Amino acid sequence: MSPEPTAYVIGEALTDIVDGPEGIHEHPGGSPMNVAIGLARLDIPVVLHTRFGRDERGAAINRHLEASSVAVTAGSRDAGDTATARATLDRDGAASYRFEITGALTEPEIPADVRLVHTGSIAAYLEPGADLIEAALGAVRPRALVSFDPNMRPLIIPEHQSVVERTERLAALADIVKLSDEDAEWLYPGLALPAVLDRLASRGGAGLVAVTRGAEGCLILAGGELYTLPAPRVSVVDTIGAGDSFMAAMLAAVLEVGADEAVRAGTLDSPTLTRIGETALRAAAITVSRAGANPPRRAEL
Repeated sequence: MSPEPTAYVIGEALTDIVDGPEGIHEHPGGSPMNVAIGLARLDIPVVLHTRFGRDERGAAINRHLEASSVAVTAGSRDAGDTATARATLDRDGAASYRFEITGALTEPEIPADVRLVHTGSIAAYLEPGADLIEAALGAVRPRALVSFDPNMRPLIIPEHQSVVERTERLAALADIVKLSDEDAEWLYPGLALPAVLDRLASRGGAGLVAVTRGAEGCLILAGGELYTLPAPRVSVVDTIGAGDSFMAAMLAAVLEVGADEAVRAGTLDSPTLTRIGETALRAAAITVSRAGANPPRRAEL
C-alpha cells in the first residue's frame, strides 16, 4: 500500500470476458478498479480496496494494477476465485453483461490524509460489503471528498426500491456523483435527466452531479447551474470502461485544479467546471476508441 495515497477507491475488481465479433477475449475490469487505474494513469497516487482471487485471473488483475502503479490493501487478495463479467457486444460495440460474483469485501481502513474516497457499482449494493462501504463514507466525509458512481447492474443487485434508497443514501454522503443516462432511466423511469440530477444533488447537497449520455456528451449540475457539454467524435471499438474513464478524469481534474472546497460548497465557476467536464469527456472518447477498459494516460489527454 502506498504510504501517501491521494485517493482511496473501494469496490470490485473482476475479469471482463468479452464476446464480440472477433471472438472471446478476457480483460481485467470492474468499475471501481477501472476508476483506480484511470486515476493512477493521470498521476493521482491511489490505493484500491477490493477483492480478487489467487487464481490465474487474479494474477492478471494484479499485473494490470501493478502496471499502472495502483497499490492494493492487504486484504484485497484471497484464496477464492476471481469474479467475472461476461460482456456481449452488439454491432455498435455496446456491451450487455452477465456476472458471476464471488467473495466479499472486508471492512475498509481509510488512511487519515487522503483527499478523495471513491466507490460505486456492484460492491456498493451487495451485502455484506455494502453496509461497510456506507459506514466508511459517512465516517470519512468530514475530512475528504467523497465520490459515488452507481454504475447499475440490475441483473445482480437487489430489488428496485431498495436500490433507489441505497443510491440516495450514498448520494447524500457524496460531494461528487456521476451516473449514466441508462442508470438514470433504471433508477427513475420517465424522469427527465435534469430532474434526476437535481434529485440526487438535493439528497445531501453534492456540489457536482453529472450524467453521461454516450455520444451526446454529458450534463453537469453544479452550484444550481446546469451545463451541457458535447462529446468528441470518435470511431467506437467498444464502450467498456468509458464511464469509468470519465469518472476518473473528472476526479483527477477536480484534484489538480484544487477545487475540493469549491465542490463541497457548490461554488465551482463556469470555466473551471467546463475544464473538468471536457477533460472527462476526452478521457471517455479515448477509451471507447480501443478495446476493453483501457483509460488514457496523461500524455494521451
